Amino acid sequence: MRRDIHPAYGPVIYQDRSTGQAFLTRSTATSAETISWEDGNTYPLIRVDITAYSHPFWTGAQRVLDSAGQVEKFRRRYGGRARP
Repeated sequence: MRRDIHPAYGPVIYQDRSTGQAFLTRSTATSAETISWEDGNTYPLIRVDITAYSHPFWTGAQRVLDSAGQVEKFRRRYGGRARP
């Protein structure tokens, strides 16, 4: 790897805006906002809209679409009409 061309890679904290939960990881992303973490150190804080803490797939709140039921509903509503 060439030196001095890559961004700094270090610890940051990502915080979910909707739930307020946060996790410590490493990233090249930076922020002027900082937060004190459980280990007593201060890290850059990056606020994000969706994480695994609030995403419907990971929280179990995902809705399952019943495509067969939707087709039948459409056919009941419009299936008997003749084409002009």
